[in-house]
Amino acid sequence: MTDANSRQSGCGSCCGHDHEPVHRPAHTHEHGHAHSHDHDHGHDHEHARHAAPAPSAAALAASGELRWSSLRIEAMDCPTEERLLRDALGKVPAVEQLEFNLMQRLLKVQHRFDSLEPLQQLIASLGMEAEALQEGQPLSPAPTRRKPWWPLALAGALALLAEVLEWFAIGPHWLVAVPAIAAIFGAGLPTYRKGWIALKNRDLNINALMSIAVTGAMLIGQWPEAAMVAVLFAIAELIEARSLERARNAIRGLLQLAPEQATVLQDGEWREVAVKSVAIDVRVRVRPGERIALDGEVLEGRSSVNQAPITGESLPVEKQAGDTLFAGSINGEGALEYRVTRGADDSTLARIIHAVEEAQGSRAPTQRFVDQFARVYTPVVILIAIATALIPPLAFGAAWLDWVYRALVLLVIACPCALVISTPVTIVSGLSAAARSGILIKGGVFLELGRKLQWLALDKTGTLTEGRPRQTDFQALRGDAARGRVLAASLAARSDHPVSQAVARAAETDNLSPYAVGALEAIAGRGVKGEIDGRLYHLGNHRLVEELGLCSTALEARLDALEQQGKTVIVLLDSEGPLALFAVADAVKETSREAIGELHRLGVKTLMLTGDNPHTAAAIATQVGIDQARGNLLPEDKLAEVKLHQADGARVGMVGDGINDAPALARADIGFAMGAAGTDTAIETAGVALMDDDLRKLPQFIRLSHRTHAVLVQNIALALGIKAVFLVLTLAGLGTLWMAVFADMGASLLVVFNGLRLLRQKV
Repeated sequence: MTDANSRQSGCGSCCGHDHEPVHRPAHTHEHGHAHSHDHDHGHDHEHARHAAPAPSAAALAASGELRWSSLRIEAMDCPTEERLLRDALGKVPAVEQLEFNLMQRLLKVQHRFDSLEPLQQLIASLGMEAEALQEGQPLSPAPTRRKPWWPLALAGALALLAEVLEWFAIGPHWLVAVPAIAAIFGAGLPTYRKGWIALKNRDLNINALMSIAVTGAMLIGQWPEAAMVAVLFAIAELIEARSLERARNAIRGLLQLAPEQATVLQDGEWREVAVKSVAIDVRVRVRPGERIALDGEVLEGRSSVNQAPITGESLPVEKQAGDTLFAGSINGEGALEYRVTRGADDSTLARIIHAVEEAQGSRAPTQRFVDQFARVYTPVVILIAIATALIPPLAFGAAWLDWVYRALVLLVIACPCALVISTPVTIVSGLSAAARSGILIKGGVFLELGRKLQWLALDKTGTLTEGRPRQTDFQALRGDAARGRVLAASLAARSDHPVSQAVARAAETDNLSPYAVGALEAIAGRGVKGEIDGRLYHLGNHRLVEELGLCSTALEARLDALEQQGKTVIVLLDSEGPLALFAVADAVKETSREAIGELHRLGVKTLMLTGDNPHTAAAIATQVGIDQARGNLLPEDKLAEVKLHQADGARVGMVGDGINDAPALARADIGFAMGAAGTDTAIETAGVALMDDDLRKLPQFIRLSHRTHAVLVQNIALALGIKAVFLVLTLAGLGTLWMAVFADMGASLLVVFNGLRLLRQKV
């Protein structure tokens, strides 16, 4: 649970996982989180009405082996609940570690209990209900229980009545107080319950602060305003809860990509069965226009498949026997039958969803800053409120009621909810938008770091090039040219080296039939030899020619000329000397030049790292527009190059396949895995996984990083700016309690909707 990646991502946020040890009583608040709103989400949780008594110390004693358990807590969706749970569970000896994911309302606990009952009882004593999740159970949305709207509407009408009675001075003072008290009872009772639980746990969250403010307003005779504040707070909290739900639904959209039923072959008949019950190797049929239910390998049929939901590819991909299918992709015009290669919980789509959910829990740098700032902000504003209530009346003889009222207004804006909630909503929106485009980002730290990249190192084969070499040149040096091609193809067909395979494929394309080969022998690092029609032939590289003593000045010149063009050359030889030479090159992807050009326009320099010879490296770099190229590199040499470019403090990304380039990928500030769809290692280890082989996703990722940072800055400026303006207005005597509620909740709504803009923008 606490691997290197999670530590690098930085964990433990208001809406994220906390991989740090839980806080024991001596330092319970060392990593305390910012206070914020406790959103009811329209639920009428009966467990919140009457908090259960806390379990006894004996019940909370350690009694079993260390293990992890997952709990879904529907009432836990903001730092308010996390703080309460952290403080309560942190004092339990049997609890070792906590991970919070508030966007998913998930709490993971490492503990030594034999059962979850003591933990559930303790959580219930805080007014929340915990549902135990089975290991591997998907985070499907829980049914929403919404309370009826009419009590809040009635409370609003009563608060408005109190305002009218006060404004027009109708009747005695108690006549104003009656509808106001009724309105507070109808709209503010949940806030009072949660505020009381918070105060009992010595936590001044928004519910506690609102409860104090409303009570204070009633004590100084501001009945209509107290009622209006209670109603406005309940309404604004409800609206904010709905807006936060949109952020949660971003990941749920991915869950709906795969169908729940699949057509499988059972006992010779095609039957509709639940996808989760389909085993590996079962035969499945998908009709034209249907979504593919499970990962698999095509057995029969041809069709074009829209893989955009998984890889982000803009055009459908042709599929035939032997090709891979991904769950969630859409079949085109032809019927396909395929063999299931992965279960529903292990499909590429399922791993993408899991990776995005985990990424939501990683705390981005801006989020860590905001959390630290918020821990200072709240107590400072509360101290200002206390000073506002006491200093002017005591020192200058000012009116007590006037300055106590201003202090109550300050209490309402003391909660940094807008500031705290702005970062996780923005990060989640960015992560979800990227996933829809086939860019899997493993945490907010990578999303924020992308805009700072100065160098991007790229592997050549399979990254800049197709990874499938093809024959580009053939030169007959002696004897019949056609026979020379057949001889070479006969030897090459028996080798599994990519260069030899390219020569064999070229001959097969031209319908050249190979000869029978005897006494075939591979020569490691050099080529192959074998007997054809009783004569010995060799097919190999420059080094083999030299070792056989068959090299000449003329041949050297031919080889150098082709290698200068970035091509790999092999020579066909008999006992007398060279018969023909073949040049093979790995074609540059059409998208590589465009991607490199976009990276340069974004201010990112490029570096190619390859094991090929320096001539090939230089030639490919020139074709694509790479700034620097390094050849003849082993994996440790690529690692050294990344370190060298990082030495002066530059941020360096590395693009590779996630396996051969593992040392350099691990060392780079961001490791990018190409073509990660269906590849376990790439999805699990890379900081960013590009689900297809399109390099144009690299500049897309960097642009998204810039946009995300811009939205984060906007949200922080909005949240702090609104608070600062209202602080000045209040001290000047121009602020009111209901205006404070609008300022607080209005700022929260602004930053949430601003963060959600990333979901609507094309990556």
